[in-house]
Amino acid sequence: MKNLYKTNILLPAIALSATLFSACNNANPPLGDKAAVVIQKDSLTEYVAQRLPIYERVKLTTNINQLSVNDRKVLPLLIQAAEIMDELYWKQAYPQRDSLLATIKDEKTRDFVNINYGPWDRLNNDKPFVAGVGVKPEGASFYPYGITKEEIEKSTLSDKFGAYSVIKKDSAGKLSTVPYHVLFAAELQKASSLLKQAALIAEDAGLKKYLNLRADALVSDNFTASDYAWLDMKTNGLDIIIGPIENYEDKLFNARTSYESYVLIKDAAWSKRLAKYVKMLPELQKNLPVAAKYKAETPGTDSELNAYDVVYYAGDCNAGSKTIAVNLPNDEKIQQEKGTRRSQLKNAMQAKFEKILMPISKELIDAEQQKYIKFDAFFANVMFHEVAHGLGIKKTITGKGFVRAALKEQYSWLEEGKADILGLYMVTGLLKKGELQGDIKEYYTTFMAGILRSVRFGASEAHGKANMQCFNYFKEKGAFERTSQGTYKVNFDKFASTMNDLSAFIITLQGNGDKIAVEKAQKEKANISSELQKDLDRLTRKNIPVDLVFEQGVDVLGVK
Repeated sequence: MKNLYKTNILLPAIALSATLFSACNNANPPLGDKAAVVIQKDSLTEYVAQRLPIYERVKLTTNINQLSVNDRKVLPLLIQAAEIMDELYWKQAYPQRDSLLATIKDEKTRDFVNINYGPWDRLNNDKPFVAGVGVKPEGASFYPYGITKEEIEKSTLSDKFGAYSVIKKDSAGKLSTVPYHVLFAAELQKASSLLKQAALIAEDAGLKKYLNLRADALVSDNFTASDYAWLDMKTNGLDIIIGPIENYEDKLFNARTSYESYVLIKDAAWSKRLAKYVKMLPELQKNLPVAAKYKAETPGTDSELNAYDVVYYAGDCNAGSKTIAVNLPNDEKIQQEKGTRRSQLKNAMQAKFEKILMPISKELIDAEQQKYIKFDAFFANVMFHEVAHGLGIKKTITGKGFVRAALKEQYSWLEEGKADILGLYMVTGLLKKGELQGDIKEYYTTFMAGILRSVRFGASEAHGKANMQCFNYFKEKGAFERTSQGTYKVNFDKFASTMNDLSAFIITLQGNGDKIAVEKAQKEKANISSELQKDLDRLTRKNIPVDLVFEQGVDVLGVK
């Protein structure tokens, strides 16, 4: 991108400083003033030297020989479209990218800025590592900088909580909204054209239809038809998730979505193994350990549970911690009518298991229970986390509408917590029914190790908050103990009963749509104790990575 994004919804100006942390300049020059900028051998390089190693570099590859000749022609077009989503996410998360990077010559520091899509450390509670930028704005660039929640809530804007628009303020203080497809018209038209080109080449009828509809959706912000077409695809080998999808970046209202993309290649053998589980959702829903009024909904089952190798991440899903499973679409109406597709990103999941979860387990899981840490259990726990998004309750029982709308910025972390614990509930139930193989001790111990992996994402991130709630709840109930050796040992009996208690607690909070009660739960449970932090610091001292960063693209795959 040559031109820096210019609009009145920019993040706070970083013209105050280009020096870092403890640098001691009396006057801080504008970032754009390259001649005046002095990057000292200072806390920036020191901080980056400490933090960059938390990411393990992994090549995203797969066996492209499994693809048809035409699919191999489609693949580079999908990656090009994904790259545009990456540019758009930068504009949403940190529009001043070019000005910031122009001041930084150190390659490792540039890498760290790129990993975080800006000057805030996403896996360290969004700590600013460039002096002068201040705290990360809760509303990113979706809202005028400095605007209060109350000002937006009291406004007469019809699209004040829109998923596909930004709010702007003119010089007179008047608020207005601008749709994404207007704000980013040039980029979206280019991405749309690439998807249309891919559709012309694609052989699979379902993929062809989806690509055409998604191309139209990108330039109109009308995504419903393409979401249905995506769910209808059954025989495609290639897939692309693309567009403004998740609302994690909007911490002000949890309303506005960020651009992202995954380019995927289906693992047909694994997908076939997983196909039966979605059909079991209605029965599992009936048996949820919560009052009947909170489980009266019938989850949709007309969708698929598939395994993929992911060959390209872009935008929101590539920022900081990397997603290893996806449950979409997010539209509650579509979820109720048709269900969702749960996509397991098998190669990325395997990398996290080998590079991160196993080393964590050797350090923090009780020596006698380390034998229970298994990849199949990790895969199942992650998979059923995504399936479990379809369980529980979508609409409040208190007349407050859908849970997402009622809980606003408190929705995402609690929903992730629900999926974590109901995923474990599903594993437990399916093992008892003989529909899943293995020892329950493997699933519970691997789940415990998974909590210790995910809490390292920090308390500012939705999954981190969810795992901290689970950790603290389980600790209070005695579901595990911290031994005198500083390791964690699962109490398998109490683990099961606590799982049911936490399931009921979360579903009840969602069903009531009580935002104040959810805020209270977050303050009380979604925090890291000093004891746990010391244990997590041990992992850092052992150089155990927190997450992955990918080498990816057409060159890595060997396609043109």
